[in-house]
Amino acid sequence: MQSSNELQNWFMRLDRRLYAVLVGIAIGLLGGGIGLLIIFTDPLLAVVAVVGILAALYILTDVNVALYALISILLLLPFGIFPVKIGFKPSLIDLGMGAFLLVYLFQWMTGRRQQLRLTPVHLLLALYIGWLLLTYALGLRYAMPTQRNIREFGGVILAIGMTFVLVDLLRDPKMLRRLIWVIFIGIGIQALMAIILYALPDLTAESILVRLARLDYPNGGVIRYIEDNPALGERAIGTWIDPNTLGGVLAVAAAMLTPQVLAKKPVLRYRGLTLMVLGLVGMALFLTFSRSSFLAYGVSLFVLAVVRYRKLLPVLAIGAILFFILPQTQAYVDRLMQAFAGADLATQMRIGEWTDSLRLISRYPIFGVGFTGTPEIDIYTDVANMYLNMANQIGLVGVGIFLTTMAGIFIYGIRAWRYAKRDKEFDAIHLGYHLALLTALVNSIADLYYFRPDFQGPITWFWLVVALCLTSSRLALERYREAESDIVKRREVL
Repeated sequence: MQSSNELQNWFMRLDRRLYAVLVGIAIGLLGGGIGLLIIFTDPLLAVVAVVGILAALYILTDVNVALYALISILLLLPFGIFPVKIGFKPSLIDLGMGAFLLVYLFQWMTGRRQQLRLTPVHLLLALYIGWLLLTYALGLRYAMPTQRNIREFGGVILAIGMTFVLVDLLRDPKMLRRLIWVIFIGIGIQALMAIILYALPDLTAESILVRLARLDYPNGGVIRYIEDNPALGERAIGTWIDPNTLGGVLAVAAAMLTPQVLAKKPVLRYRGLTLMVLGLVGMALFLTFSRSSFLAYGVSLFVLAVVRYRKLLPVLAIGAILFFILPQTQAYVDRLMQAFAGADLATQMRIGEWTDSLRLISRYPIFGVGFTGTPEIDIYTDVANMYLNMANQIGLVGVGIFLTTMAGIFIYGIRAWRYAKRDKEFDAIHLGYHLALLTALVNSIADLYYFRPDFQGPITWFWLVVALCLTSSRLALERYREAESDIVKRREVL
């Protein structure tokens, strides 16, 4: 016991010394960097750099701030790349995640965090990570990896690994409520930007978006159209580049926030403000013309009505009828009908991809072909269906492990729901997170970005939702056990 305390005190002294060293180095680098920026670029960039560095130093002092910064980057600049090369150019998500993990590890080193808290589902998550590593190694038979390929795959593993960190970190229901606030603000800003950019003339919107080229965003041809045909209409993209990707993120966030509008005790006390932001998110989702995202959100609404708010069913029925008969929605209805009939170009391309994917799976059913390349010139892995894309790269066994893991999350969540729904505030949080995951899984039937390594933002967003589901379930069960323990103690006293 004494040696343990001595070790903890040593780490605390090391922590203070390390912070002092880091601050000293940071001040030196800051001064030198400012001078170089003023000499070789312009004062405005120097000011931006100073503000960014000071913000980074503040983030390193608080793990919650680091997490909020990571989520903000994820929602607002998901494809941003750090403009300065440090051996390589890390993404902004890399930097945010690195800062967050650094502060989290400091807490363990200094003894401020003890007893790792996980869930039974993490055994399945560990198995899934192990299978990904195995299939990556086996795929090296077909092609050697590039530096970018290694970095992207490492980002996937790190995103899944964040489920271990976040579930351990979030030990208080208040932290889950604050995350609702952060997501509420971030997704509201993203939706508003998407709507404004959509409403602006195309040339004006493009001139604004190409300014992000400094962060490695596209420097031209940014505006997207239905089937890439300007005559068919524009699609909202915000800062997510791809309208389908933006649609998926908006649909997941909308599913997460919808229970807050209906809750007896919402996290956001101003229900009208919540409804307004949800309206913005819904409008931006509609303008993406992402049919799979739109339908996935519809599925989550139906499940919400069946599970929790039966009175919502007539409202949904009326809303569906209006959607199909109003003149303003006929273009969207026509697109949906074309999709179900397989009559439009996008759906026909998807069907072709699915057919090619089934041929690949028949040749490599167990392990897939990995992540570095394909063994035959006539096959490819990217297909607009996450589950088929998974089967291409990690085999049917990998898909089975993934689906078993997802089923484990929902079974664990249903078990916790019996206790979470007794709390007027916590039930909406718990339900919202699980509806968000359901939306992502349904959406993935016609899209692949939650399993595409070069789409770091959507992958990180997906596994963040997984972590929030597991955390809310664990906290609900812990609160129930604590309540049961208190009852037992009172009985013993009596």
